[in-house]
Amino acid sequence: MAYRLGVDVGGTFTDLLLFNDANGQCWRHKTPSTPHDSSEGIITGVKAVCEKANIAASQIDVFLHGTTVATNAVLEGKGARVGLVVTEGYRQMMQVARSLVPGGLAAWIVWPKPEPLARLEDTVEVKGRLDASGRELRPLDDADIRAQLQALRSRGIEALTISLMNAYVNGAHERRVAELAAELMPDVPVSLSHVVLPEMQEYERTLTTVANASVRPIVSRYVRNLRTRLRELGMQGRLSLLRSDGGLMSSEASEEKPVSLLMSGPAGGVTGALWVAKNAGLKNILTLDVGGTSTDVALIENGEPRLVRTTDVGHLTVRVSALDVKTVGAGGGSIAKIPELTKALRVGPESAGAVPGPVAYSRGGTVATVTDANVVLGYLPENLLGGAFKLDREGARAAVQKIADDLGVDLYDAARGIIDIVNENMFGALRMISVQQGYDPRDFALMGFGGAGPLHVNAVARLMNAWPAVSPVSPGVLCALGDATTRMRTETARSFSQLVSRSSDAQVLEVLQTMRDQVQQSLLDEGVPLADIELRFEADMRYAGQAFEVPLPVALDDFVAGTGLAGLNATFHDAHQRLFTFSMDTETELVNLRAVALGKSLDLPALELPRGDGNPIAAKLRDHQMWATGGFVPGVIYERAKLRAGDVIPGPAVVCEMDSTTVILAAHVGTVDTFGNILINPAQPA
Repeated sequence: MAYRLGVDVGGTFTDLLLFNDANGQCWRHKTPSTPHDSSEGIITGVKAVCEKANIAASQIDVFLHGTTVATNAVLEGKGARVGLVVTEGYRQMMQVARSLVPGGLAAWIVWPKPEPLARLEDTVEVKGRLDASGRELRPLDDADIRAQLQALRSRGIEALTISLMNAYVNGAHERRVAELAAELMPDVPVSLSHVVLPEMQEYERTLTTVANASVRPIVSRYVRNLRTRLRELGMQGRLSLLRSDGGLMSSEASEEKPVSLLMSGPAGGVTGALWVAKNAGLKNILTLDVGGTSTDVALIENGEPRLVRTTDVGHLTVRVSALDVKTVGAGGGSIAKIPELTKALRVGPESAGAVPGPVAYSRGGTVATVTDANVVLGYLPENLLGGAFKLDREGARAAVQKIADDLGVDLYDAARGIIDIVNENMFGALRMISVQQGYDPRDFALMGFGGAGPLHVNAVARLMNAWPAVSPVSPGVLCALGDATTRMRTETARSFSQLVSRSSDAQVLEVLQTMRDQVQQSLLDEGVPLADIELRFEADMRYAGQAFEVPLPVALDDFVAGTGLAGLNATFHDAHQRLFTFSMDTETELVNLRAVALGKSLDLPALELPRGDGNPIAAKLRDHQMWATGGFVPGVIYERAKLRAGDVIPGPAVVCEMDSTTVILAAHVGTVDTFGNILINPAQPA
């Protein structure tokens, strides 16, 4: 039998989901993350989940993994020391950067400009120059290049970036510098801008390539270490990592282009939500991925997640395709505090994380968190992870009581305040990816997952007015499900930079066909059969004179038929109207073209539940008191594994399972669908 294993490493827990490809049977496991070395927690989890399934690690054919190693390296400033080679006259490129300053009108007064990833003293210039068409204006000087590279080597650089003017049109000069670098510093990884990002705008191209070089050594070490440990366990199958755009790349490719992994972690949840939505018959979904440290939200329209052309990590903005995921510091471990200055309750972004964690986890935590507030209000029962994880209810009460005393309110009002604030933080993030992008939340369902997502999904859906609120099967390991059910992906881009009125369909078609052959060959080299490859094309357009572009889908057949540019123009005007509430009778410009190659989607069967009679009594564990407006009310705790399709669960209720807990509020009702998802809606008035 063939097995595939999805692994998602979060700030608090590492989630694993093992699938039998033949019949869809799955086994899940959660184990505490090991932040000092993520591979330790992974190996512990792999052993445990294989033991549950009674298989050997050698039977795992595909290991699919979402990782935050690259993200954390950037956020924590632990990237490699990068040497940068630029064209003569452009040494200060990274320091000059762009003039855009975040924040309000006077933000520049207090905004500290981020330190470039490549220092000025580690940046050198080389002679030689190409023009905008890629023709050589001045030749390279090998002796000059050797001298500059020697200077970088003497400074102890750990990675090298080569980014020369107009290299996106012709990479010959960059390749020659790389050849000389391989002679002089063979142990230093080299990143070429025309390979990492073959697009115009030298600052964005350079910044993205420098970011790639910065995280490359740490990602390479991590991937090699993980691969070695898995091989020692006997696993000889393929190891693939989740890209920021929701596709997969081989572990070898990730060592070459780790900048594509900067949003790898959150992407798993979106791809998992796509699989669940398809089975549940839902096309429009807002995702609410609540972990121990943060909440990630995304929007899926007509079964397709929104993609953006830039990835933001801290102060770093790089030009890499990524799922449009927004993150806020609101999770189960978010710490409640009362600043001395304002005396007003705040929740997050600081988190208790995995260690020491919430007080209720009995791992040394001493400050109140969102999890502790949920325990106090009766939303979290006494045990988690199927009884393997006992909660310290009295410890949680004592921690929240400190907040209550400082606020001068009673225990339950303080706990409710903590939950209300964290729900509002999640609500704000969801508005950013829906209302602020021109979407009406009422047209979407809200899917809550991650360890704490189903705890909050009902309350946040009520704020958003997005129904149904969906608690999927195995919500705590849905990111791992996404890792396990996604497909191989690669892409390439070309700058076109021409007014549409001066372009022809034949011109665009020629570029698209060249890129098509390139990305198709990349997947063939990864072992994907030609018949399984799906091709997609995209274009970035703007009004002439604008400084930003709108990404749009492109149909190759339209350009074959000679109608591509006209259709693209109309699509751009419509998209601009939706995003910015206006369009203009102005010339348009085609800026960039992209080709994307995708492997075959995993047609994994979803297991159907036995049909029940609508009464969930067989799944009832016990009666339970839950906090509602003004006081405690009688509720019921159910065991999710015993629910049947068609069961109707009136709120207030708590549904427990191994990896998460679902709360159904008073005046709401949850219905179990064919595949075990709980769909929560407001109860109809009697």
